[in-house]
Amino acid sequence: MANTILTAGVRQNLLTLQQTTAEQGAIQNRLATGRKVNSAIDNPVNYFTSLGLNDRAGQLTDLLDGISNGIQTIQAASKGIDSITNLVKSLQSTIKQAQNDAAANRPKVTSNVAGGLATTAEATLRNSSQRETALNKLVIDGNGVTANTATAGYQGNLGVAAAGAGSNAVQIQAGNTTYTFSFDGTTTLRDLVNNINASGIATASVGNDGQLTVTGTGSDALTIEAGTLNAGVFAAVAGDNTALFGTADNTAITASGNSAVRTTLVKQFNDLRDQIDDLAQDAGFNGINLLGGDQLSITFNEKTGANKNKLDVQGETISATNLGIGRAIDGGVPTGNDYDIQNDNDLGRAADALTNVLTSLRATASQLGSQLSVVQTRQDFTKNIVNTLKIGADNLVLADSNEEGAKLLALNTRQQLSQTALSLASQADQGVLRLFG
Repeated sequence: MANTILTAGVRQNLLTLQQTTAEQGAIQNRLATGRKVNSAIDNPVNYFTSLGLNDRAGQLTDLLDGISNGIQTIQAASKGIDSITNLVKSLQSTIKQAQNDAAANRPKVTSNVAGGLATTAEATLRNSSQRETALNKLVIDGNGVTANTATAGYQGNLGVAAAGAGSNAVQIQAGNTTYTFSFDGTTTLRDLVNNINASGIATASVGNDGQLTVTGTGSDALTIEAGTLNAGVFAAVAGDNTALFGTADNTAITASGNSAVRTTLVKQFNDLRDQIDDLAQDAGFNGINLLGGDQLSITFNEKTGANKNKLDVQGETISATNLGIGRAIDGGVPTGNDYDIQNDNDLGRAADALTNVLTSLRATASQLGSQLSVVQTRQDFTKNIVNTLKIGADNLVLADSNEEGAKLLALNTRQQLSQTALSLASQADQGVLRLFG
């Protein structure tokens, strides 16, 4: 086939038209994809840089799922701590109820002196009540006055013999606590009552019948005796005991019975205690329980090895036993951290232990809150850095639709002009044909 020969003008215009068409195709592709760099051919530097930025953004996005799960796990443990704290407060309320019901759990010593420590006849002579007459009597039979009976001119005494050596004294014992105080010939029964009340172990009062009553402030067996104190050694004197209490021996007086109210609180206390263990076991999320001693590991970046950035949250095993909360028993001798709910000292020990438990739980909650704050901050940072990476990647490869649209419009115009120019160039060749017309 013979070669078709085009004039230089036609060939130049045809080439221009082909270039315009090619540029139109490229711009149409950019507008269709929204990207000015669609492959490494378009711009290798921008293409591979954008690819790397998007790849890192994708890896960080994948890590956001793990970070979100970590937040939920910590929140589950934190809510568990809050609920356990409420249970411990309920246990405190139970202990307070038990402490408030103490009437049946107080050992009591009452003087059995015939007619009272002051008789009605003495009260008549003193023109006073039987109670006041007893309170105003001297305790020791001394100072040259031997008559025990109160008269109009003498307040009377209780007949306790003056100590030959050392000093007269009263000793009170309850559980492992002992309180001893001395008195002399000027001490009245009122002074004696005030000293007993100051002991913290027992309270004393004189009734309208003139009898002295001493009641333990706790539920431990109570011993109160009168005698002598010589060189720091107390010795009970039977005669002194008889003068004050009408009996020679007041050793280990125990409570008259257990409190029925406290008995009913035993089950309530133990049920609440058991709920602590059950609640802690249910505080997990997605298979990890920070209140069951599990460890939570949260990864924050896409790197490995020494460059890997993560947070390890070590949980602790929360249970009533580990917190130091014993069980309540109804009387008897408790073992370990258990409490005899009928014993005031045990109730005080339980109250102190529960206060310490709340302090420990608050410390654990504070630690979880701090770790949660760290994870939430890293979550926000990761979201922001992912957004930054994507914007940076897009800036390298995305097309400006306004700019590309303007270019396409200009190319369309150029195409039309090229076509006109091509037509004009062709018309020059057609002039040869006219020579044969």
